[in-house]
Amino acid sequence: MPSDLASANANRAYSMAGTSIAIFTFMLVFLYPRFESGQLDSLLFQSALVVMGLATFASVVASFHYYGAALEARLDEPTRAMLGRRGDLFWFVGYSLLFLAPCLVLFGIGLVVVGGVWLALWIGYMVFALVNFPRVVTRREPRS
Repeated sequence: MPSDLASANANRAYSMAGTSIAIFTFMLVFLYPRFESGQLDSLLFQSALVVMGLATFASVVASFHYYGAALEARLDEPTRAMLGRRGDLFWFVGYSLLFLAPCLVLFGIGLVVVGGVWLALWIGYMVFALVNFPRVVTRREPRS
């Protein structure tokens, strides 16, 4: 993996982790009072928070792997490619979960139709991504 691409990927994953933390905080500030008063579905709200935690975790781990993939002077190319592939996988998991969380929130606050549309879009994304992800993941062998 070229170090400039790995660096850009690390920055993208850092940004996604920051976005995840901001959304998590937003959910707590605005939705926790409704949760406490019983206006939200408890299981869905807690599931949304867990999904946001997992998305944040995956994003941070992806950043770590991409950072390693950018270390040309310290690591050999096969190790950097392995770190790039792992970073790609963690980024995919984090991004997918980040896209799922609003669906859970919508269902949790009782907007079933909107949540259903969001869920359908998420399923469509997952089908598209699972078909195409193998084409964009970091290669095992370096390019000649």
